[in-house]
Amino acid sequence: MDVLSEALASMRTGAPNSVRTEGHAPWGMRLPETAGAGFHVVLHGTCWIYPTEHTTAPIALGPGDLIFVRDGSGHILADHPDTPAEVPRPDQYSRKPPVGMVRLGGDGPVTSLLCGNYHLDGQRPHPLLRQLPEVIHLPARHGRHPELTSAITLLGAELDNPRIGSHGIVPALIDALLLYILRAWVEDQPQTESVGWAAALRDPAVAPALSAMHEDPSASWTVQTLADHSGLSRAAFARKFATMVGEPPLAYLTRWRLTTAARLLREDDLPMDAVAARAGYSSEFAFGKAFKREYGLAPGQYRRQSRTAA
Repeated sequence: MDVLSEALASMRTGAPNSVRTEGHAPWGMRLPETAGAGFHVVLHGTCWIYPTEHTTAPIALGPGDLIFVRDGSGHILADHPDTPAEVPRPDQYSRKPPVGMVRLGGDGPVTSLLCGNYHLDGQRPHPLLRQLPEVIHLPARHGRHPELTSAITLLGAELDNPRIGSHGIVPALIDALLLYILRAWVEDQPQTESVGWAAALRDPAVAPALSAMHEDPSASWTVQTLADHSGLSRAAFARKFATMVGEPPLAYLTRWRLTTAARLLREDDLPMDAVAARAGYSSEFAFGKAFKREYGLAPGQYRRQSRTAA
């Protein structure tokens, strides 16, 4: 089971979109806070990115650089930190997302960007996402992450020249790009790291246990049966899992079971007893009690509310 893919899928609440941005100096683009995560790739030229509140120093970006903003916090992209920034106006868009195009600024040198965002449940993010830095900067490195580079090239081509099928292709490419971004981040972490999700996903003892829980959350897992997947003793496994992941194995299992249930309630029409069984609960009553404790709503209310919001 691919834990990274499953964790992200469990948080998705809507289709992603992307926009090709052309900034002609002097230009500044203010992006308000959004629910989810976002990315920017510099295809041509240079620019700066910094938080709306100027709480950290601006980051200089060049061709091929990628920025991932974990929480969709408000930020500014500009040709220079001193350039005034504004939220793009509707008349500056020649095409709307998910296959969008926007032009800003004056008549100076151009910076071409690929920008996108993901609608994710920020109220209950998976701990993997919480452990990411607020901003991930992946500088251009020739040959370092070829699959990520290829995904960017394909997405840029679809936005430059939309054709039949582009409205289906673009969201799929943006989803793939998110996984490539996070894979690149995990692979760039020092191999000496002994804590955190980057270490857990490649650890020969913890990774198999995580995979087992994700593959079959309804199984009657115990610390001992999970330890059997890891090849460690019960005590050694429990200590290592808690140190790396940040919580004990069965606490994570409960979280994942309820996350799985929430996803089923949002996306499927299964009867409630079937949702409870898939989430590892022997009775609908026990499931409802655990779900309300975690989400603040009964499962039926959550289903109705999520469908209305969609």
